[in-house]
Amino acid sequence: MTGLYCAPDYDRYRMSYREPHLAVEPADREVQVVDRALGVLVHHGILPHARYDADRFVAFRAAVAREFEIPWTAITPRMQRLIWAINAIHRPANMIAAGIFCGNTFISNAGAAVGPGAVYAARHLIGVEIKPAEAARAQRNVRRLDPTGVAQIVAADAIDVVASFPQAIDLLYLDADGDAGRGKGIYLDILQAALAKLAPGALVLAHNSVNAARRLAHYLAFVRDPAHFAASVNMMVDGEGLEVSRR
Repeated sequence: MTGLYCAPDYDRYRMSYREPHLAVEPADREVQVVDRALGVLVHHGILPHARYDADRFVAFRAAVAREFEIPWTAITPRMQRLIWAINAIHRPANMIAAGIFCGNTFISNAGAAVGPGAVYAARHLIGVEIKPAEAARAQRNVRRLDPTGVAQIVAADAIDVVASFPQAIDLLYLDADGDAGRGKGIYLDILQAALAKLAPGALVLAHNSVNAARRLAHYLAFVRDPAHFAASVNMMVDGEGLEVSRR
């Protein structure tokens, strides 16, 4: 089953990539857009319900703004809330995020299980960044929010990490860039390496489903094929987009 959620202003909604904590719109508008997106995911059987702890999310957002060094990010406030809420509702025991740069994309997922926004306990939260310097910065950022060590950053190739992960993966987040020939097309390579490890009902979140749709054509065709995934929905909450697929 494939679906689409398209916010009426997704193509006009803009943020400053170098000012990630700046409010883009009134809070109630952001909540409304994300609530509607979550409702579509429930309708398509991807999530069991659309309820999340809004106060915990606010605490999480404040902690990221206070503790993280973020040189730039394409994760808009709407996207941050949507990703955090999906994790808070799905509650993955094992989550792997591929291509996490300074850690902001990673913590948008992991922050539902660690730090002041935690609403459940996870076993393994792994962020993968192939550039050692960025992985080190991400690790510093994450340690300030999660002193427990449950959330970990590794400097490695995501294909190798998912292929060798010894347990079932409950949520896989994709935001990596490959070489010049593949770019975001590397999502499909990572997914195929992880496919046998995905737990029944596992979720796969792919950022840039809107602005990188052409480069992601093969990936999107794969996850929207019922032979591979039970459901997949394109979340057009902003100009970047997020494809959410359920195994």
